Amino acid sequence: MEEKLRTAIIDELKRQADIDPELDLQQDGDRLVVNGPVDLDALVMVIAGSVAGGP
Repeated sequence: MEEKLRTAIIDELKRQADIDPELDLQQDGDRLVVNGPVDLDALVMVIAGSVAGGP
């Protein structure tokens, strides 16, 4: 389950970064550096969907 959550979070943040040039992500192994505004509601929905077994 942890890997599923990790993937869902990273994928959502990448999606947001593609839309908003102010959001910069840098991943180095198990670490993720996030600089810029994050749509927290969208991120929470993705996490909730992942926990509930959604797509």
